Amino acid sequence: MTEQKKDEMVHEVSSSERFLVKNQKTIMSVLGAIIAVIAIVLAVKQFYFEPREDKAQEALFQSVLAFEQESYEVALNGNEEFDGLLAVIDSYGSTKAGNIANVYAGLAYYNLGEYENAKTYLSKFSANDVLIAPAVSAAIGNALVNMDNAADAVKYFEKAAKAANNDVFSPIYLFKAANVYEKLGNKAAALKVYEQIKNEYPTSQQAATIDSYIERAK
Repeated sequence: MTEQKKDEMVHEVSSSERFLVKNQKTIMSVLGAIIAVIAIVLAVKQFYFEPREDKAQEALFQSVLAFEQESYEVALNGNEEFDGLLAVIDSYGSTKAGNIANVYAGLAYYNLGEYENAKTYLSKFSANDVLIAPAVSAAIGNALVNMDNAADAVKYFEKAAKAANNDVFSPIYLFKAANVYEKLGNKAAALKVYEQIKNEYPTSQQAATIDSYIERAK
């Protein structure tokens, strides 16, 4: 190493040391703030969110059982033994269980024919899961169809197909979208989606009979 390089390194180290000494109070304050934030996050997770998640899961369990038994009103409102999905959402909405409760509540309302409420609760669900999130979007689409809002419904079906991005569910959601386009009288858009199914998902169940739908949309 040349003398010039050594001098440059010494100068850089000295400059760094002077900066640290001069700004030590500020740096320590910033680090202290960062550490404090991390500590708060960990404390909240340990003493608030985790216990709430446990309680939320317990509260959700009975509601899901009622839902699976098609006792939708009981699932939503509970009974003398448990509080129900709406109470879980109200008390534990910030937890994972509370988030999932939105889906069950939305589907319960859908099965009761209360499509506006179904859309409201399904729309509260937030996740990027490649199975659940697209299915929820499609469920919102179904609710909108039943609310005679086909124009918005088709957007949710196409959103679901894009988010799913697989050979099983994407063609199902696309097929729903194409059907709705036909309902809207937009045969050109329906034809485009039918052809998309044929070209992009040729091995899907929907593709097996897609030619007849293509001919119908022409």
